[in-house]
Amino acid sequence: MDTLLSSHYQKVAGLLAGLLLFAAGIVCSIAFGVTNIDWRTIVESYTAFNGSQEHLIIQTARMPRALIAAAVGASLAVAGALMQGITRNQLASPSIFGINAGAAFFIVTGSAFFGASGLSTFATLAFIGAAFTATLVYVLGSIGNDGLTPLKVTLAGAALTAFFSSLSLGVLLTGGQTFDQVLYWFVGSVAGRDMNIFTAAAPFMGIALLGALVVARHMNVLALGEDVAVGLGQKTVYIKLAAGIIIVLLAGGSVSMAGPIAFIGIIIPHLTRYLVGIDYRWVIPYCAVLGGNLLLAADIGSRYIAFPKEVPVGVMTAIIGVPFFVYIARRGGHS
Repeated sequence: MDTLLSSHYQKVAGLLAGLLLFAAGIVCSIAFGVTNIDWRTIVESYTAFNGSQEHLIIQTARMPRALIAAAVGASLAVAGALMQGITRNQLASPSIFGINAGAAFFIVTGSAFFGASGLSTFATLAFIGAAFTATLVYVLGSIGNDGLTPLKVTLAGAALTAFFSSLSLGVLLTGGQTFDQVLYWFVGSVAGRDMNIFTAAAPFMGIALLGALVVARHMNVLALGEDVAVGLGQKTVYIKLAAGIIIVLLAGGSVSMAGPIAFIGIIIPHLTRYLVGIDYRWVIPYCAVLGGNLLLAADIGSRYIAFPKEVPVGVMTAIIGVPFFVYIARRGGHS
């Protein structure tokens, strides 16, 4: 497979460049918006905090927003890459397979019918919803003599996405208080979050990202095919189970922070494979860096597309992702 970055040196250099862009994206996310803030003020807010309005905006709004966008983008991209690997389906992602929608549905339902509230409770509900939906997609996609196939698992994921999204909207529209509490999660946005939201889910997502790096080598063996992997002595059931747990933690944590943001898990893995190939030891770190960069850029763009009002970042990723999804689907159909 021809790649843009073929040598080890080029891949290392590309990853370092991506990390520099990642850092620059966080700084730009803090600096740009309705009120632009210069970099000196950003530094002073942490070295010589004086309680001014700009310093408060940086610490209570802009910094949490930047960190959440970076973490969610990285997590969704890595989750998409793992899902595509274990299902051998190039359209697999947390949004397409219903995991994001299932996590959001559990948050909506818990808030509406059980009085759930609080950041830690929402995070727990998101993880449970992601795990439940992932299991359901796997079971539905495995029904039949031919077992799990890319087509069946895609259809099962699409059906569950529509099902849980419809149920969530129905619950929101019938409960005014629930609508107010959960709407900003449901539309997919990183605006209006505070640092407590980030700290509640970030440890789980950090552990999952490290776990993804650990299973990367085993994913390379699994990519050779189930029979070949078994013949080489790999316990494929355990590898898939570990990857599934990682996906649940990444997708559930992302939804608990920012709601069901779509298409990051499709766009970035394909772009990464174009850059560095199919070696998951490179795919995972590149997905994390490029996913964070994409969501940071989309969030910054969302502040200016209808200035001075802001568009939810989930709308921006949909604008970018829908044409890309159609392209990948058409290319897969022709192949």
